[in-house]
Amino acid sequence: MAKEAFKRDKPHVNVGTIGHVDHGKTTLTAAITTVLAKKGMAEVRKYADIDNAPEEKERGITINTAHVEYQSEKRHYAHVDCPGHADYVKNMITGAAQMDGAILVVSAADGPMPQTREHILLARQVGVPSIVV
Repeated sequence: MAKEAFKRDKPHVNVGTIGHVDHGKTTLTAAITTVLAKKGMAEVRKYADIDNAPEEKERGITINTAHVEYQSEKRHYAHVDCPGHADYVKNMITGAAQMDGAILVVSAADGPMPQTREHILLARQVGVPSIVV
C-alpha cells in the first residue's frame, strides 16, 4: 500500500530539543509523541526508536539528530531531537539551523551545565528566534 501524501492544512513549525547531555531531551521528545498519540495527533515514538543507531544504544546517548513529526489542533510540527554531548555539537548545530523555536531541557537535579550554555549560544548564533525552558 502506498504511503498517503502529506496534506499541509496547518501552519508548519520546526522545533527541537536542546540542552546538556543526559538532561532528558529524548525522553521529552518521546513523551510529547506519546501524549499526542492518545489524541490521534502523532505516532508514538519510544525512546529506543528515537535513539536507534547501534552506537547510540551502546553508549546511551544521542549522537545523530532524530526527527519526529506531530501536530496540535492548530499546527503541524517537525521536531528535531539534538545531541547534547560536546563531541557531537556539529550535529546539534545542523539540527538547530532550521528551527523556528527550541525547547531547552535542563535537569532539575543538575541545573544548568556547560552544554546548556553552549547550546543557548549556538542556537542564537544560527538564528533560532525563540527558546523555551
